Amino acid sequence: MDNPIHHTQKIKAQMRKLIDHLRNDVGKVTEPKAQALFETSAEVLTGLVKAFDDYEDKAEKAWRTEPRASRPKERTTNASRR
Repeated sequence: MDNPIHHTQKIKAQMRKLIDHLRNDVGKVTEPKAQALFETSAEVLTGLVKAFDDYEDKAEKAWRTEPRASRPKERTTNASRR
């Protein structure tokens, strides 16, 4: 199957399951550092799910397939050495 959306949706479902697992485990451990690790991991994965959503929705400029306008090359300058 060549449709990337099919793949992104499956991956997002797996990440959401992992997010739920991490958040549930926060309440199962008492060590504050482990709790912070699990919660931080869940937040990072939530951001990644959002990136997948943005890709699917073409919500970010980087995901759009618009032709790129010709941009002038940046001019580099060499600072004079003294």
